[in-house]
Amino acid sequence: MWDLRGPSQPRQQFSGHAMVVTGLAVSPDSSQLCTGSRDNTLLLWDIGTGRCAERASISRNLVTHLRWVPHEPYVLQTSEDKTIRLWDSRGLQVAHVFPAKQHIQTYCEVSEDGHKCISCSSGFGGEGCEATLWDLRQTRNRICEYKGHFQTVASCVFLPRALASMPIIATSSHDCKVKIWNQDTGACLFTLSLDGSGPLTSLAVGDTVSLLCASFSRGIHLLRVEHSRGLELREVAAF
Repeated sequence: MWDLRGPSQPRQQFSGHAMVVTGLAVSPDSSQLCTGSRDNTLLLWDIGTGRCAERASISRNLVTHLRWVPHEPYVLQTSEDKTIRLWDSRGLQVAHVFPAKQHIQTYCEVSEDGHKCISCSSGFGGEGCEATLWDLRQTRNRICEYKGHFQTVASCVFLPRALASMPIIATSSHDCKVKIWNQDTGACLFTLSLDGSGPLTSLAVGDTVSLLCASFSRGIHLLRVEHSRGLELREVAAF
């Protein structure tokens, strides 16, 4: 952990995993850190002291991503065992396991209100390669699937409601494409091809009109949502 306004040395170190750390999530009150690893283990840390407060391990649970649910004591986790788990941080126990998918779940994201989550899937040639919307409330059902990428979908994000008249999400894939989807119907609204970028690895909302997209070959792409001819996505810079 680093202090952005402090010295160049780390403020705190959290050492406890036996293999590479592949996910981390900070609690809404910034008092706890949850980390996941390819060692099949989740660790819950006290941020102030750096002490490991809880440890949980499940066989074959190779963690790919973690997200803390806003306003809740729950952590969402995707895994190479093709499942999505919801953990209760109070004791670090599994609160729910969503129905297993056919492919590795690579990434997860939670809506700002904490009511829904998205996971996305590995795949090739259009097999797998989808994102899935889930209900995080009582029923915890699958709501919708978003199919149209041809390689692994590496990242997915909920986009700000101000961008469109309907709720929308975005996905990025190893097929060099970023897609915008109607969250409710699963319809693809726009596809941006970043040719020559190599696999696209992650997405982040920059502000109310822009996205950041990381790629293997061309660094970070700054993308802007425009409405001049309907809903479109345009690359405006690369770093």
